[in-house]
Amino acid sequence: MQDQENQAVPNQPADAAAAAPSTPAEPTLEEQLASTEARLAEMHDAFMRAKADGENIRRRAQEDVAKAHKFAVESFAEALVPVKDSLEMALAVEAPTIESLKEGVEMTLKQLSSAFERNRLVEILPEQGDKLDPMKHQAVAVVPAEQEANTVVSVLQKGYMIADRLLRPAIVTTAQAK
Repeated sequence: MQDQENQAVPNQPADAAAAAPSTPAEPTLEEQLASTEARLAEMHDAFMRAKADGENIRRRAQEDVAKAHKFAVESFAEALVPVKDSLEMALAVEAPTIESLKEGVEMTLKQLSSAFERNRLVEILPEQGDKLDPMKHQAVAVVPAEQEANTVVSVLQKGYMIADRLLRPAIVTTAQAK
């Protein structure tokens, strides 16, 4: 008789446990571990790809810098080749006259000046009385002069700049303070 009562009453705890699988269950620890390991593998793969990309970019940049250093003077060298050719032709003349030598030197100087201009090599040639600029001028002597102190009296050697960078300062004498 109790068997019939147990079968007739559906609200007993044994039946409640059987009805529970219809609700979504929490993932087991093994499933969570497998899921986490899969995500870890994906992230590791993504990290390794990013690291390889970074190395490739670094290597390409180093190669580009090396090529830039190697061929940086190429444009300037191309501009100087005609100057060298002109000088060699001048030396090859059998019986040069003073006038022809002077004319050849002037033409060669024009070629050289043109090469300097194309490659942004600019002369620094301060005028007498210009204020001494220690970023562009190198004073080698202070001489008595009838002008303001720390101004250029004479230029002993021109200076040069490439673009905005000083290649060689102009060597000058400056006026002494009175």
